[in-house]
Amino acid sequence: MGNDIDLHLGKRLRRRRRLLGLTQQQLAAAVGVRFQQIQKYECGANRISAARLWSLSEALEVPIGYFYEGLAQTARPDAAVERAEGGEVLARKETLDLVRAYYQLGERPRRRLLDLAKSLNGDIEAA
Repeated sequence: MGNDIDLHLGKRLRRRRRLLGLTQQQLAAAVGVRFQQIQKYECGANRISAARLWSLSEALEVPIGYFYEGLAQTARPDAAVERAEGGEVLARKETLDLVRAYYQLGERPRRRLLDLAKSLNGDIEAA
């Protein structure tokens, strides 16, 4: 069974893979492993070596630091609640569909959509 760091890296790996709409097989082919290995990484059963983490970061188009983001929060007592709430929202299909659609837009429409969303949030808070 993996430790907390392995679990964290696996969750970040799964989140990014899903965000890009890749299957485990597609990611495995991109980094030269079998899809079962990706499964083991994602559930924290196997540790990800430095070389493999580099390959994964290249395939997923993120810096290596992406995988470690939020790791320091695990030491805080209230971090479990934050992770549960944030993880639940980010794991929803609706959220992933929204993010995918957002990144399919050009830069200018994305900025306009973000401004719209922020303005709607301001209207809700003012009500």
